[in-house]
Amino acid sequence: MHEQTMEQLWSTSQLAGGNVAYMEELFETYLKDPNEVPEEWRNYFDQLPRVDENTSVDTPHKPIREQFLLISKNQRRSRPVSQGSVSSDHELKQVQVLQLINAYRGRGHQHAKLDPLDLMERQKVPDLDLSFHGLSRADLDTVFKTGSLFIGQDEASLNDILAALEMTYCGTVGSEYMHIVNTAEQRWFQQRLESVRAHPKFGSEVKLHLLERLTAAEGLEKYLGSRYPGVKRFGLEGGESLIPLMDELIQRSGTYGAKEIVIGMAHRGRLNTLINTLGKKTSDLFDEFDGKVHYESHGDVKYHQGFSSNVMTSGGEVHLALAFNPSHLEIVSPVVEGSVRARQDRRNDTTGEKVVPVIMHGDSAFAGQGVVMETFQMSQTRAYKTGGTIHIVINNQVGFTTSKREDVRSTEYCTDVAKIVEAPILHVNGDDPEAVLFVTQLAVDYRNEFKKDVVIDLVCYRRRGHNEADEPSGTQPLMYAKIKSQKTTRELYSNKLIEAGVLTQEDSKEFEEEYRKALDNGHHVAKSLVKEPNTELFVNWTPYLGHEWTARADTRFDLKQLQELANKLLEVPEGFSVQRQVGKIMEDRGRMAAGAMPINWGFAETMAYATLLHEGHQIRITGQDVGRGTFSHRHAVLHNQKDGSSYIPLQHVKEDQPPFDLYDSLLSEEAVLAFEYGYSTTTPGALVIWEAQFGDFANGAQVVFDQFISSGEHKWGRLCGLTMLLPHGYEGQGPEHSSARMERYLQLCAEHNVQICVPSTPAQVYHMLRRQVIRPLRKPLVVMSPKSLLRHKLAISTLEELAGGRFYTVIDEVDELDAKAVRRVLLCSGKVYYDLLERRRAEEINDVAIVRIEQLYPFPAKQLAKVLSKYSNVEEVIWTQEEPMNMGAWYSSQHHMRRALSQLNPDLHLQYAGRAASASPAAGYMALHLEQQETLIRDALGIQS
Repeated sequence: MHEQTMEQLWSTSQLAGGNVAYMEELFETYLKDPNEVPEEWRNYFDQLPRVDENTSVDTPHKPIREQFLLISKNQRRSRPVSQGSVSSDHELKQVQVLQLINAYRGRGHQHAKLDPLDLMERQKVPDLDLSFHGLSRADLDTVFKTGSLFIGQDEASLNDILAALEMTYCGTVGSEYMHIVNTAEQRWFQQRLESVRAHPKFGSEVKLHLLERLTAAEGLEKYLGSRYPGVKRFGLEGGESLIPLMDELIQRSGTYGAKEIVIGMAHRGRLNTLINTLGKKTSDLFDEFDGKVHYESHGDVKYHQGFSSNVMTSGGEVHLALAFNPSHLEIVSPVVEGSVRARQDRRNDTTGEKVVPVIMHGDSAFAGQGVVMETFQMSQTRAYKTGGTIHIVINNQVGFTTSKREDVRSTEYCTDVAKIVEAPILHVNGDDPEAVLFVTQLAVDYRNEFKKDVVIDLVCYRRRGHNEADEPSGTQPLMYAKIKSQKTTRELYSNKLIEAGVLTQEDSKEFEEEYRKALDNGHHVAKSLVKEPNTELFVNWTPYLGHEWTARADTRFDLKQLQELANKLLEVPEGFSVQRQVGKIMEDRGRMAAGAMPINWGFAETMAYATLLHEGHQIRITGQDVGRGTFSHRHAVLHNQKDGSSYIPLQHVKEDQPPFDLYDSLLSEEAVLAFEYGYSTTTPGALVIWEAQFGDFANGAQVVFDQFISSGEHKWGRLCGLTMLLPHGYEGQGPEHSSARMERYLQLCAEHNVQICVPSTPAQVYHMLRRQVIRPLRKPLVVMSPKSLLRHKLAISTLEELAGGRFYTVIDEVDELDAKAVRRVLLCSGKVYYDLLERRRAEEINDVAIVRIEQLYPFPAKQLAKVLSKYSNVEEVIWTQEEPMNMGAWYSSQHHMRRALSQLNPDLHLQYAGRAASASPAAGYMALHLEQQETLIRDALGIQS
């Protein structure tokens, strides 16, 4: 292993050749004490692969491997032992010393000096007392074996052991990693923390860079505070260490080969990050404060805006993307993950090395928002993993005006939720910039090594209250009395460097003046900003810009090729045993492909995907049970009845086809839909679909519709072609399994922001899905998809309708009625059409025409007016729906219908037939449901009781 490590060193280093001996000596020194080598070499050695304890190669460099083995021995020794099993008092105390070491590793963070204000109440931890382990001060000079606590030193006095433990685990870094089950990860942290006592030595150059970054962070806030006093900016004051943290995170990620970093964060410190990290031009920010911005849309406030730029690292150019974020705080977390996954898929980055997600949180939101837990739960699943996320909690120790821990949360730390996925948590005092730098390096290295989430808890404070117009002392008098006398992080660190002789007072002042001059000039102030970025790192939306809503799409497909594709999907691997009912479905699809059987919903939907894949369009579908389909209609994933293996025919449409990704999601709506939104905003050429198990369940993700899907384009200029399939239909299944809450989505419709469709035939869903990708317009599509219509005897189509048709926004009467004899026209959408049609035929009613509106928004007024124009003698026009009057399309769409009617006959009054207004979406009792359904059908058709 050593030979391999050294080979990596001199194969990648410019110091190769005659300097091998020098590097060998440096590496030897690093293995004994990492603090004894320069930080640039320590950083390099830190990033080398860890030594596997099972390595069988005998090398002269054993310390790393030996320390791992010693830990495992110590853990065995630390188990409770009886007095009789120990041969001497010293041996008993030796075991107790090892127990003490493990106690510090597990609970030392609870005594760490994390709070810059020194107001954090820390409970006494008995495990950290000598007496708890049967030791006393009389043992301080006694020498004990240290396990792996001291590299290259097997023994030390208890006094030295305690000093090492206090420095490592109870200083300004509090590390939580012992909850991790994986022993290799525990040992990794022990080696990295204990080898430098959690406080590595940094050279003058690094320290001056830290000061420069702190100067920038503080300088911007002071400048904005003096230029725009009292104006909201949610400043970073008190948490300025975030800026050097982000600088190190980006630079170190670049050395690992990262090409893109996607960042999500709420308000606190956002403007500072935009200016000092992403390189937004300061004059542009000042124009926003001054109201000099040209408004192309409704826009959003300054501290919600996103941004992107490229910066240079030692590993090459890195693209930074700060996600747009509403005030719903943590909802941006899964959006970032979706964007990252899309970028990784585009780069074929299966391990997450090239695209890194970074999410910044507020402490109260991190603990309080359920979407955080959902996002963590997604982190290692097939559909949503991104190779680990670096989470940064900007811990102000107060949420708005609430600071009492028993009010804010039920856990000791705001970060405890991260333990559900065994994420390591690195608490750090924000007033110790060097400790912040160290934990950042640790977090980036851990993420790169283990491909898992890691959390940095940056414990700081907010100097100005919730915002700059807020007076915080009214609710936090003691905290803000302390803050008034608290020196800034920059001042504390500058004084420390001056005392150490790293710089003079004049040098420190020059840092401040230089930064202020840059602000006065309106320049870019991010040091590593690339002025002429590599555009290949960007997502290209150019083909989808500037298209009118009326842009048409040719969704036809060659009939013969359609049949060939259908038959291709029926092929399964040799020996693959399909379940009996699924086999019957496949047999039926074979008949449909041959034209020997009418086409149903499952066949048409599947063929939409197959034809799009054949034409080169990527497809991604997620949701609960989407492989089979909630109502057992899709069966896109086949399961071998012999060995449980699976096969997805749509992944084998043709050679070199684009990806077809289909995943059953975790039982989440909010995080999953937000993830797919993020994915779709980053992959404009793909068909991205989220399907709700029942349309009703989408209300758990309503914030995603409200804050992103419906308004993202007009707030932030973010186009999105996400498709949402929401099963909808009144079949007597009760309040939570009937309505997809169509009215909510229609209420959000304006300015051609989304599409709301209710397809009623297999051909309609086929062309609708194809239109969504083929048409260059990128608008979210909300589909009220069927349940009982999936197998309804009348909800059928033909091969010819698939091959040669299109999506019809309005469908006229299908029976051969005499248009001049029609006295009543029923307008409707969805399943109720078939109920009306069957009853009208049964009653042999010939003067009532039924017209389907398949797209409720943007409303097809011209198409409807054209259809209605043939019914010249109509006396009544009635909108019929299954939903209660206060729900469904009635309130949101009646004005559109009336406008179309007025073109036909100004005297015609649009009427309503449906359920009465109701607080509940549907009846829970089948008998009541049937009674209501019968009433609305009779009312619509004019059948007398």
